[in-house]
Order: sequence, then C-alpha cells, then structure tokens
Amino acid sequence: PQECGSLRTHFGPYDYTTDRSKLGIVESNHFTPEIENLVRGVTGSLGGELNYTLRAFPNHHRALVAITKYGQRLKSAQPGQLAYTISCFFERAIEFRPKDVITRMLYASYLAKAGRMADAETQLDTVRAQDADNPFTQYNLGLLYLEIGRHDRALAQAHKAMAMGMPRTELKDQLVAKGLWQEPAAAPVADSTSAPEAAPASAASR
Repeated sequence: PQECGSLRTHFGPYDYTTDRSKLGIVESNHFTPEIENLVRGVTGSLGGELNYTLRAFPNHHRALVAITKYGQRLKSAQPGQLAYTISCFFERAIEFRPKDVITRMLYASYLAKAGRMADAETQLDTVRAQDADNPFTQYNLGLLYLEIGRHDRALAQAHKAMAMGMPRTELKDQLVAKGLWQEPAAAPVADSTSAPEAAPASAASR
C-alpha cells in the first residue's frame, strides 16, 4: 500500500526464506538477541534497528513477531520509533512475498488480538488455499481459526490435518475442552455385493 512506503531500499529487499546469505549481515548488527528481546538497540534506537531489519528483509518472521510484542508492550499500533504501523509492516511483507504463508498467519494472529476478526479470517482463508497440501500449515490454521472464534473451521482443519497424518493433538485437546470436538465422519464403504453398473448403451451395442 502507498501509505506504507516503498519497498525500495539501499540494501535489499531480500527474502527471509531464501536469501539466507545476506541475513547474517543484518542480524549481526541490527537484529541481535538483545534487539529481538526488545532490550535495547546496538547501532541505534530499538525502533531504528527493527526498521532497518524489516526494510532489508520485509518478511523477516522473527522481526515481525518482535514488533508485535513491542506494540503490545507499549500499547501502540506504531510503537517507539517505528517508521510505519505494525499493520503496515505486515502489509509490506505480504506485498513483497504474497505466498509467504507464515507471514500471513503471523498477521492473522496480530489482527485477531487487535479485534479485527474479519481481516484475520481473510488472511487465514488465503493461507488455506495457498498451502493446501502442507499438514503443518493446515494444523496451525486450525489453531488460529479457533483463536478468532471460527469453531467450525477449526474443527474442519483438525479433521483435515489428522487425515494428512499430523500427529499433534493440541488442537483436538482444545476443541474437546470447549465441548466442540466431533469425530470425523466415517468414509462410506462400497457395497461389494451390489450388482455392477450396467455398461453404457454405446459400449453394449458394440
């Protein structure tokens, strides 16, 4: 979005999921453990360090988590000296890499905590379609659907993840605790005693 500034920068932008060779340069100076844990900056203010990290790597997952915690600590949508709102940083990351499902799920969690349930659901629905074959993603979607109160979707995701072989049970346990769990419907069993279907007339007349 225009109000969230240009992605162009003197260093990057780089993809957090693929451009790993450039990551050390940024993290050693601008995203140290002290910065990630919101203790203090190294080369400048805490907000300045996070700005630099997310300009160089717009979809830096851990930095996105850090700014959400920063906002929670200061009870602000644009805490400290961040150049943009937290929502803007997520929107920039999504504009940069629309298929990064982890960024979208982190954003959905942030939106849910901000009371923006419909916007959160939009992000989750996008992830559900983009990463349909990944059981871990589908499972985590269930937890997030539960967080935003979409219990029907959470149950459907639990069933889907189980069918895909996901062994974790936290989602089922939470649904059970809320009285929302239902076992998946049994797949219909073909009746082996039934007569075979008649051949199409065109085939039978040959």
